[in-house]
Amino acid sequence: MRFFAVALIFCGAAASYAQSPQVPHKMHFANMTLAIRDDARREIQHDVDALTRHARYFQVKVERAKTYFPLISKIFADEGLPDDFKYLVLQESALIPDAVSVSNAVGYWQFKDFTALSMGLRVDNEVDERMNIASATRGAAAYLKQNNAQFDNWLLALQAYQMGAGGLKRNMGDRYIGRRHMEITSETYWYVKKFIAHKVAFEDAIKGEPQQKIDVFESTKARSLADLASELMLDEAVLKEYNKWALRGKIPDDKPYVVVVPTSQPSRDISSLALSSEKSGKAKPLATKATNTRPDVRFVNGLRAVKAMKGESLVAFTDRAGITLSRFLRFNEISIDQSLDAESYYFLEKKKSKSEALTHQVKPGEDLWEISQLYGIRVSKLEKWNRRSRHDQLDINAVVKLNPKATIDINPALQKPTPISAIEPTVVAAIDLSAQQADVVTADQDTFNWAIKAGDANPAAAIVTPLAMQHDPTPQPPITMPFDSVYTHTVQKGETLYSIAGLYRVGVADLLKWNGLSVNAGLNIGQKLAVNVHTKQEKLHGNQTIEIFASQTKKMTLHTVSEADTLYSIARQYGVTIKELLDWNLRKDLTIKPGEILTVLRK
Repeated sequence: MRFFAVALIFCGAAASYAQSPQVPHKMHFANMTLAIRDDARREIQHDVDALTRHARYFQVKVERAKTYFPLISKIFADEGLPDDFKYLVLQESALIPDAVSVSNAVGYWQFKDFTALSMGLRVDNEVDERMNIASATRGAAAYLKQNNAQFDNWLLALQAYQMGAGGLKRNMGDRYIGRRHMEITSETYWYVKKFIAHKVAFEDAIKGEPQQKIDVFESTKARSLADLASELMLDEAVLKEYNKWALRGKIPDDKPYVVVVPTSQPSRDISSLALSSEKSGKAKPLATKATNTRPDVRFVNGLRAVKAMKGESLVAFTDRAGITLSRFLRFNEISIDQSLDAESYYFLEKKKSKSEALTHQVKPGEDLWEISQLYGIRVSKLEKWNRRSRHDQLDINAVVKLNPKATIDINPALQKPTPISAIEPTVVAAIDLSAQQADVVTADQDTFNWAIKAGDANPAAAIVTPLAMQHDPTPQPPITMPFDSVYTHTVQKGETLYSIAGLYRVGVADLLKWNGLSVNAGLNIGQKLAVNVHTKQEKLHGNQTIEIFASQTKKMTLHTVSEADTLYSIARQYGVTIKELLDWNLRKDLTIKPGEILTVLRK
């Protein structure tokens, strides 16, 4: 990468690596102890000397490692992979994103296309995630864990990374499965000895701060790197250099993509933040709550907040505040494409779950997000207490709850219609359905449509649920109905029969039968499909199912579990909690398997 090519190399750096690190007789790798015999030590030492011989080139690799290893280590920790494997990326590609081998393996972790696809990476003429440091690293973690699942030996998992699990099994059989102590000899596979050389050569050299730091965030909307560079006030060429995976300079919206952004200031801990003085250019300590002497810093709900300057970009602000871009976006619950409002204050710490104040009276133009910034409360809490979305328009003078203890009546303008799940279905009329008519009686696009089937006969009673109907707020027992519940699903862009069947936890064959479709039938945007959800109602806790399918279907996302997924990583990806994932999917344990489909309700 360009910035590494112009890294500052001093005479002292060359001198410091004149004496190569020495290969030990014994070393720890992952959860294993490796005893290195003298014949192997000589071979490995030769490789170490070769790696460190040219100080300039060695230092360039060291700087790359310092820049990317913090991100790689974090991903490995999330995925449960030993941190020692980070040295493998230096062996594979020297952390060059568009490195290509003679066998057409590409990217940071040198995946061939079919292996990358099997690990869930996108590889086509628009996107090649083998060149995305975050995606490729998760893919590498999944592949290594997959190998270790077969051998229960991380050293064998390492060897299988190069020669394949099948080749390793044919070569070595089962005699080393489960071993925690291994001897490295001249007969040990060359790839393993090469890895040890990289670990020895770089382990001490990568200590300290990098010359160039990076930040990452997930992009969920389609945009060009040129537009993003403009928003961030960065050189477009530099942003493209760090994100070569976007082959045409565009970020798609088919799934979240990790975007790498270079930052000029080191990331510091919240407890020791410093803001640059605008006049002197010297660092001035961030005010404490007791001695707030800075006009651009104030405390809201006990949290530190900093005022944005006119025309200041997100990157400039976060550099000035000494906070990473990803943390800043998360703490303030905003997206990367949202510009800063001059004179507004933004938080450097996570907002709290409640405020000492009980209520707020809405002023012109305010929404829940703006109110959350005024009081230092998370938007999700305001949405929950006030039954509204952050995007909803609020009436002037409406009252917003800021604390769950607030007992005053909420302004009717803030109230949502009564959830369908809480309304007792009422028989409206008996309707005679002809043989050509569907079982679904359409009342309103956004309401449930109920039908009572009478054996094979067509006469049926149609039941609809009026939204305006009042109800008893006391908890109701699960609804048990001697008839099928039919929901009308409107086909959205990109949906398939398979994805719709998975959304409602029904079989594709059933979906075809209910709608008189063939398996090869294409779907059209806006097409109406009848979905019988009562067959799964008992398993999904009675009326809880009705609430999910009736009022939250449009917020549903299906996540197909990959090899690399954990409940923690999935929860983090969608900004939800593990408990919510368990509740939505009616689970009590944390075990998930690749290929499973989990329901996620977007907030």
